[in-house]
Order: sequence, then structure tokens, then C-alpha cells
Amino acid sequence: MSNGHSSCGILGLFLGFLTGVFWLLLVTLNIITDLLALLTLGTLAPILNILIGLIGFLVVIIFGLLIFKKVWRWYFKK
Repeated sequence: MSNGHSSCGILGLFLGFLTGVFWLLLVTLNIITDLLALLTLGTLAPILNILIGLIGFLVVIIFGLLIFKKVWRWYFKK
């Protein structure tokens, strides 16, 4: 059991962090808006932009914190 800690390796955590950064990049560069306009769903673009941005931000924060904790434990291991 993991006792409340992440049991995946540092590579998995880093890939999760990069996924969050990728979603934030898509939102900030308006690629999501352009894609939805291309699919004639332009009225949903502001709502989906906010939702995808929030999810990406939360993913970056959570995985960044998990990476920090794993590196901290590795560095100060006795």
C-alpha cells in the first residue's frame, strides 16, 4: 500500500506535469477556440476554455507538488 503517497515513479509524475502544461498551452494559444470554431461549436469555446484551463492548472499544481515531495524525500533520505 502507498500510505497516501504517490506510488508511481518520477517519470510518470513528470509526464503528468507535462500533460498539464500542454493543456494550459492549448488554452493560452487559443488552439481550443480555433478547433471548436472549425467544428462549428464556437459558442461552447469560452466555457470549454475555462474548464480546460482550470483542469490543466490543477494538474500542473498537483503533479508539481508530487514531484517536489518525491525529490525532497529522495534528497533528504537517511
